[in-house]
Amino acid sequence: MPYQAPVKEMRFMLEHIAGLGDIAALPAYAHATPDMVDAILEEAARVARDVWAPTNKNGDSQTSRLDGDNVKTPDGFKDAYKQFAAGGWNAFVCAPAHGGQGLPWSLGMAVNEMWQSANLALSLCPLLTSAAIEAIEKHGTPAQKETYLPKLISGEWTGTMNLTEPQAGTDLAAIRTVATKAGDHYLMKGQKIFITFGEHDFTDNIIHLVLARIEGLPEGNDGLGLFIVPKFLVNADGSLGARNDVKAVSLEHKLGIHGSPTCVMQYGEKDGAIAYLVGEEGKGLRNMFTMMNNARISVGLQGVALSERAYQHALSYARERVQCARMGDKSGKRVAIIEHADVRRMLLTMKANTEASRALAYYAGGQLDLMRHAETPEARTAAELRADLMTPLVKAWSTDLALETTSAGVQIHGGMGFIEETGAAQYYRDARILPIYEGTNGIQANDLVFRKLLRDGGAEAKKFMDEIAAFLPLLNENPSDDMDAVKNGVARALDELRKTTDWMLANVKANTEAVAAGAVSYQRQFALVAGGYMMARLALAAHNALFEGGDDALFMNTRLVTARFFADALLPQVYGLSAPVMGGNAAACQIANDQF
Repeated sequence: MPYQAPVKEMRFMLEHIAGLGDIAALPAYAHATPDMVDAILEEAARVARDVWAPTNKNGDSQTSRLDGDNVKTPDGFKDAYKQFAAGGWNAFVCAPAHGGQGLPWSLGMAVNEMWQSANLALSLCPLLTSAAIEAIEKHGTPAQKETYLPKLISGEWTGTMNLTEPQAGTDLAAIRTVATKAGDHYLMKGQKIFITFGEHDFTDNIIHLVLARIEGLPEGNDGLGLFIVPKFLVNADGSLGARNDVKAVSLEHKLGIHGSPTCVMQYGEKDGAIAYLVGEEGKGLRNMFTMMNNARISVGLQGVALSERAYQHALSYARERVQCARMGDKSGKRVAIIEHADVRRMLLTMKANTEASRALAYYAGGQLDLMRHAETPEARTAAELRADLMTPLVKAWSTDLALETTSAGVQIHGGMGFIEETGAAQYYRDARILPIYEGTNGIQANDLVFRKLLRDGGAEAKKFMDEIAAFLPLLNENPSDDMDAVKNGVARALDELRKTTDWMLANVKANTEAVAAGAVSYQRQFALVAGGYMMARLALAAHNALFEGGDDALFMNTRLVTARFFADALLPQVYGLSAPVMGGNAAACQIANDQF
């Protein structure tokens, strides 16, 4: 079925979750007026529907192909990208100093979700360009910014992120790609794997951001540097010079996202690839995380996007597929499967999880805006701490839910879901990479517990929990059965999270392995409570609109029903996670290797 961006839901969440109205009141975002926001969302929805979405299935079946040193992307990809860049979408949230539009990151979350729903494989190209832009903006020299940022921001060039090597996945200290000082630049030799859009036919130049070991520096993380390695060298006047000593030597054959070329990149097959240091020697890992942190939120958003696309696909099929009579209907009248209780349960689970994960992602986007442009240093610091806490939750929970949601989409199709022609299987296959991308979800759990929780003794986490507790009484101002159910569900889940948080903090040093074994369960529990809080905020906004006699009763009632279902049917997962969190996974640490 054609993809239709849920623009109305996006607007509602931008207003009531991200706080776009308050963000647009900041001087840096004063141009993000309501009329402009509406126009942007409507036009992005059109481009996503009419230009990007039609290329999705073709990209899956045709795939990208390596031809010598060049990559041929699937039919339609190059033109869709060109229209995207020509429309200024690549420059959307970038700083105006180098040609960006300077629009809020939170608004960019909604727009980027559309590209990702329409064609996830294609959307990976601008996502990685954005990461490269951010790294150069934050750590590059004035000359590097002047040389690379205008054309990256315009979309005339694209960027990549090169970290992984065959022997160095998560363990970046094991990187063997080496950069040797050579005057005002470095010469790089080595190989990188899993480089998305490392080669393609969209643009004349590709700017690789590469993590490499610096010759002469010590082993380990302190010996790393972050480098710009352009496909074509750039002359002083901005024109393209000679081809650099870097190329794609093969493409991976993947479970999903077939349209995106995932490259094995060779640096320095001849004399060495010319590379330019970004930031200081030995600070490469720190500088790389400028790209990584925002990329993690973006990957979480990809989970939301695929969940939305799979939900729309399954909903369309459920409305059309006639099969059996309803349970208890003795007339024998055959009905569309949307009438069957279990299908309705699956659809509402898909819908509720998608809305909750979208709300949490948009909330994180709003914090990123405040982190950049809030009016006081204290407010910027508070937003940064909150964004840091939300990052592993958004990345891990949204991508885990994408697997569950796309799987449910296949299940609703029944046997037809297992057949490629229906399209349901593609979303499931595409989603499988997301819990792996940008640090596996187990790494996100370790980040949540051993960095975000431990660094301040749980202060920021408890501050967030206190915020939820302070919000809940607002649900009683105009009482109803729905609001009571939402309030009670979130309150009980919050109490459970407080208990497991205290256990984690009490055991993190004395019983480290048990805490590590329970970290994924704790992360899931924390994210469920955070998602429940977001759904409660949406429910309150919808309930108040109904109480005040708004003219969109169906939309608002849908928000209430969905929030109540989340509280009644999905939040209770929190209780079952407490035992695994608090030592229930200890056997995983006790079992001997030869017992597996």
